Amino acid sequence: MMFWQMLRFALGGLAANKVRSALTMLGVLIGVAAVIVLLAVGNGSSVAVKDSITALGTNSLTVSANGARGAATAAKKLTVADAKALATATDAPAIKSVAPVVTATATALYGNISYQPGSIVGTYPAYFETSNQKIAHGDYFSEDDVLNSRKVAVLGSATAKQLFDTEDPVGKRITIGSTPFTVVGVLQTKGSTGFNDPDDVVVAPLPTVQNAFTGFGSVNQILVQATSAERTTEAQNDVSRILLGTHAIADPTKADFRISSQSSLLTARESTTQTFTVLLGAVAAISLLVGGIGITNIMLVTVTERTREIGIRKALGAPRAVVLGQFLLESTLLSVLGAGLGVLAGLLGSHFSIVGIKPVVIPESVLGAFGIAVAIGLFFGSYPANRAARLRPIDALRHE
Repeated sequence: MMFWQMLRFALGGLAANKVRSALTMLGVLIGVAAVIVLLAVGNGSSVAVKDSITALGTNSLTVSANGARGAATAAKKLTVADAKALATATDAPAIKSVAPVVTATATALYGNISYQPGSIVGTYPAYFETSNQKIAHGDYFSEDDVLNSRKVAVLGSATAKQLFDTEDPVGKRITIGSTPFTVVGVLQTKGSTGFNDPDDVVVAPLPTVQNAFTGFGSVNQILVQATSAERTTEAQNDVSRILLGTHAIADPTKADFRISSQSSLLTARESTTQTFTVLLGAVAAISLLVGGIGITNIMLVTVTERTREIGIRKALGAPRAVVLGQFLLESTLLSVLGAGLGVLAGLLGSHFSIVGIKPVVIPESVLGAFGIAVAIGLFFGSYPANRAARLRPIDALRHE
């Protein structure tokens, strides 16, 4: 029997049970679409994290307090004095700029509009260059604003949109908590990463934020900018040496601070997101397995229903290979059609943001999901097909 004749018989068998065939293909469709979409979400998460980290610049370092130090000695927190020691060090030529950072949360008011930004940041002007924050409208605050604790603020684009909509914020006064601030600038949009929104921020002089919200104690972190990306390691060594001295720590292994470069942070985050992506893919693969089991179930029912037909065909001389090929072709068609529709559904679903993350389709996942679905159709369809091919004509003809 020609292949096209077997294909025609297979299509006829599927068409005879349209609802059953459609439900079987739906199982495969869901499995393939789930693999494509979930892997795209994992990849999109990885891309978002990478963009968020690299947006800070490849030559920036983040110094934060490390809670674990010695056994009986309490860890010393980072202070403005630490930042000044780094900024004024004459034996650290690799350090270009330093910006201590404190963060707080409060509600901002403008007229009858109330909005709580993602964070209130108190820092020095060097923060903008170190964190790669560029001005879109207006200007940054200055060193003189810091020295005089002026109540001025630079808004992220999302915060400005929430408070002012289309109105020009520069020169306007807003109230944060109970403290009035004059807006001097609006930052360029950087885009949300899905985990946090760098555009939803208010940046103000460090003493002003400390006086109004956090108090004049420790700082959350210190941002350090190296003179170039090539000198980041040198700058990291300088920072470690200076802070060990200011904290009076002789053993570097007992340092009460940690220094993160963008490259090390990126490596750690990529490792985490890769594990996350693999986990999502494994969960989605279970759907494909369930779809394959569904194919086996449906094909076994089909073989049972068509036992007399198989007996008649074999009695008329149909060889075992033809019967085997027909039922194997039916199961393969179910998986191919279901996988094709699943690919379309997966690609369509990947155009929408999911939990704040924009999915990024992995081409290999599309080909892989389609190929695996077809292979599953062949594998799980082989048992019912073999069962049909092994039927003895006399037994099949006796079947009621």
